[in-house]
Amino acid sequence: MGFAGYFLITQDFVKYAKDTRIPVGPGRGSAVGSIVSYCLGITNVDPMKYNLIFERFLNPHRVTMPDIDIDFCIEGREKVIQYIKDRYGEDSVAQIITFGTMKAKGSIRDVGRVLGMDYGEVDRVAKLIPNEPKMTLQKAMKVNQEFKDIINKSDIHKQLIENSTILEGMHRHASTHAAGIVITPGSLTDHVPLYKSANSKDIATQYEMGSLEELGLLKMDFLGLRNLTVIDKTIKAIKSNHGKDVDIESIDLSDQKVYSLFSKGNTVGVFQFESSGMQEYLKKLNPTRIEDLIAMNSLYRPGPMKNIPTFISRKEGSSPISYVHPSLEPILKETYGIIVYQEQVMQIGLDVGGLSLPESDEMRRAMGKKKKKLMATFKIKFIEGAEKKGIDKRIAIEIFDLLEKFAEYGFNKSHSAAYSIIAYQTAWLKTYYPSEFHACNMSSEYGDTDRLAVLINDAKNHNINILPPCVNQSETFFKANSNGDIHYGLAAIKNVGTKSSEKIVEHRKNNNEYKNIFDLCSIESKAVNKKVLENLILSGACDKLDGNRSEKFKSIELALKFGQKLNQNSNSAQSSLFGGDTSLSIAIPDLINSDEFDDSELINHEKAAIGFYLMNSPLDKHKDDLVSLSNVGIGDNKEKDILKAGGIIQDVKLFYDKNNNQWAIITLECLFGTSELFVFSGVYEKFKNILHEDSKIFIIGKKSTRGDFDSNKPKIIVDKIYTLDSIMQTLSKTINIKIPFKYKDPKILNIIKGTVALFPGSCSVFLYLENSSKEFDKIQLPKIRLSASKECIDYLSNKLDQATIKVGI
Repeated sequence: MGFAGYFLITQDFVKYAKDTRIPVGPGRGSAVGSIVSYCLGITNVDPMKYNLIFERFLNPHRVTMPDIDIDFCIEGREKVIQYIKDRYGEDSVAQIITFGTMKAKGSIRDVGRVLGMDYGEVDRVAKLIPNEPKMTLQKAMKVNQEFKDIINKSDIHKQLIENSTILEGMHRHASTHAAGIVITPGSLTDHVPLYKSANSKDIATQYEMGSLEELGLLKMDFLGLRNLTVIDKTIKAIKSNHGKDVDIESIDLSDQKVYSLFSKGNTVGVFQFESSGMQEYLKKLNPTRIEDLIAMNSLYRPGPMKNIPTFISRKEGSSPISYVHPSLEPILKETYGIIVYQEQVMQIGLDVGGLSLPESDEMRRAMGKKKKKLMATFKIKFIEGAEKKGIDKRIAIEIFDLLEKFAEYGFNKSHSAAYSIIAYQTAWLKTYYPSEFHACNMSSEYGDTDRLAVLINDAKNHNINILPPCVNQSETFFKANSNGDIHYGLAAIKNVGTKSSEKIVEHRKNNNEYKNIFDLCSIESKAVNKKVLENLILSGACDKLDGNRSEKFKSIELALKFGQKLNQNSNSAQSSLFGGDTSLSIAIPDLINSDEFDDSELINHEKAAIGFYLMNSPLDKHKDDLVSLSNVGIGDNKEKDILKAGGIIQDVKLFYDKNNNQWAIITLECLFGTSELFVFSGVYEKFKNILHEDSKIFIIGKKSTRGDFDSNKPKIIVDKIYTLDSIMQTLSKTINIKIPFKYKDPKILNIIKGTVALFPGSCSVFLYLENSSKEFDKIQLPKIRLSASKECIDYLSNKLDQATIKVGI
């Protein structure tokens, strides 16, 4: 069948990647179960150790030929593709075409543009379509009456909806497949028609992936995996900062310190294990071995998720592990009696039903695709085979029914094993070198501000200091220093990007530190244009240069004109700012005098330039209140019935329920990260006037059980909403004063009584007096009622300087 050549071709380019230090993943998909792949160095997971099955990858009963998909570091993938072209000829290697289709909102916008409609009106109509996966125009009409009525608004609106409905789902544009490569035996033009994008020099086939497979052409998937890049760069950063060489392939896979990180749910940034739902399950599971991670990686998907509680309870010993028949124990022991993997289904077919492994794989696929006729055939063969092994027919039927139930959801263990090893490697780096790991993770996501905010919050929560961007200290990307602090990358500032950042850093290293914004503008004008300079100033990256932010911002035009003149003269060999034989012929201007921006302006400018609140936040003035009143993000809140959180609204997404009532999913930026709020129709209608972006609110609600696989945010179903400015006065019921054992001031009661006259209110006052056993005795002060205002709390804190004062609700 030619598989020897196929394996050797794959081994050749994988070897090239490894020889040239391009990170390659340990494996992907069912090929991980092949010992030939392992021996050739294509994969790096021992299939014998993890009981993986070759026949899951390749067997005589397979209708379609298998692929060996390979993960490469994102930055090295193109080099491997170029190697393939050099090896087999440019005219024999091409990428594969794929087509983008017209989605619901996109079809409305495209048709509206062709009809010449007002952009604002088209945008309004498009936004009436709910933000839900697989949303169609027909479905939008069913759930949103306002959208349904658009067709009757005018003739042009009728044309908009009718034409959009016709075009929806059609191919809109061609692009190249993210991973696919085809290699032909001879010239490409002898086998397939070709396509060349106007915006790219790359050649692609006009046939899609499926057609190429039908032609029998050699197709391979070269995937770029970001986490391999993160691992590689983290290892290089460790070498730079600590002088240590880390061999990530040789780390101990039984390190309990690493499993402790998983058990605490501290998995933000850990490959495949960082969603909030996964974090909750990890805390309950307390994984102690790589097999636990492989199983959890397989179970945490729609369908098999329902087995996770049973899996956890059996692991911890609170539920008994039982087997329908003793012959199942060797197969299911590692997953505590639960069928988790496709390979287990195949092994049961072999050991219990007497089927061959190719037959077992065919049976598995029939069950997964619910092919009833084929399943009925295999059921007879399975029962007959089991009876020959001395298993009672009734039990054999029960086992087959069990297989049928789980086979639909069973996951490929080979793939899960390889990816769980990558997950463990990222967790190991986070455990032992957290600053370097966080910095490299942030660098890999520098263009995604939402993702950056999550990573930076996680770093701060683990006491890693994030230093603000600075043109004299920052590099292009995030970088951890030897003290464990992380310098913010210049490229992550909006409108700055990598090219400008690289020029700024290169110029600084080749010359001197910048003294003023005029120095910055001495770089070529394309590197530091108006937008770049504006955001460098507003983000705080120029704070160490002369002048305040307002003065520098108002002097931008001066600086740019200075830079243009300087560059013109420099190109004519008439002047040089950084020394040389010639003297300056252009005087450096003075900054325009100006008072600094006020605090709110500084904060808002910084957020606009960076994308989120980095060094300062409008929540800072509410920090004491939020620490006192919130319980989301403080410790482990999984058992709390009532959740309380306050913050700033980042984003509001509107939806319609089946009764056409509006509701919202709101992203709330809090002191301790972000939360996702589900505000259903009754609550939304009551509070919608304050539910807009940048609004500061405090909510009370309960934990949502909605399964969301790509979120790092606690999810809360909201019951009550308050404005943050009114929260203390509205909700506060008690003022709690903790008095340390050594604090023996006899005036304490008099001070508290005297405060009543200054700040009367409705809050009861409780003293918590520490005793010699370091426990606190609670005493309520009768007839004393105080205000919970900030002024009152500050006054008491000043007078009772050794006490701890908190407000309770």
